[in-house]
Amino acid sequence: MSWSEQKNIRIAILDLYEGRENQGMRCIREILNQFGEQQQLELTWDEFDVRQKNAVPDLSYDIYLSSGGPGSPLESSDSEWEKTYFDWLGSIEKWNSNPAQDLKKHVFFICHSFQMACRYFALGTVCKRKSTAFGVFPVHLMPDGRHEIVFEGLNDPFYTVDSRDYQVISPDHQRLQEMGASILAIEKERPHVPLERAVMAIRFNPYMIGTQFHPEADAIGMSMHLQTEDKKKTVIDNYGEAKWVSMIEQLNDPEKIMWTYSHILPNFLSIAIEAKVPAVV
Repeated sequence: MSWSEQKNIRIAILDLYEGRENQGMRCIREILNQFGEQQQLELTWDEFDVRQKNAVPDLSYDIYLSSGGPGSPLESSDSEWEKTYFDWLGSIEKWNSNPAQDLKKHVFFICHSFQMACRYFALGTVCKRKSTAFGVFPVHLMPDGRHEIVFEGLNDPFYTVDSRDYQVISPDHQRLQEMGASILAIEKERPHVPLERAVMAIRFNPYMIGTQFHPEADAIGMSMHLQTEDKKKTVIDNYGEAKWVSMIEQLNDPEKIMWTYSHILPNFLSIAIEAKVPAVV
């Protein structure tokens, strides 16, 4: 897709990593760089340290990407940064609901941010998992997910990087219906495990979407992460060496992680930018 009479696209990245070492921010920057080069667009972005500096963007940006992050999405309920974050989210809602505002603000929530958004909108139960989810896993599309344009081109199931100790379960279907929200994808089916499957992606409204997995994760970053001594030991101790080897192999499968990487966020960016700038057919 190409755009004519291109104006500068301004993007805000809300960094929820609390200063911890991570691959997520690097991957987001890399996707923006690649997308801008491929589409010959002038993308500029600013980063906001939400949890350490209580920083959030104003309403002058076109697109907002809110990252994953460590720790509990529940224990921040009395924190100043959460109040600031929810106030920001409310300001985006207010802007988008104003009929006088033709250019809407598009937001993508990743993992920790997704869990925070589910709390904000009261769409389900956010709770600690029985065990950590870490690795490459299949995610299954729901009927609405098969028609979701951000998921266009994905297989069913498609494969993602999952890294979390918390989850969103028990969706409030009445609340979803009231909001016009829809569940797009759910956790892999495990018939031998008597536990509820987590919600993995939600379309909150026409301008906000989020995933509980990491669509920005690339094979290089994940491979580097898996091969650090502490993470390798963690995986082997919890799942066995065969699981660790399988993870490494799956990262090199172009139809798994890199397929998701090359579709979800690029699709989201295309949609958000096309809403701002007319496309050339």
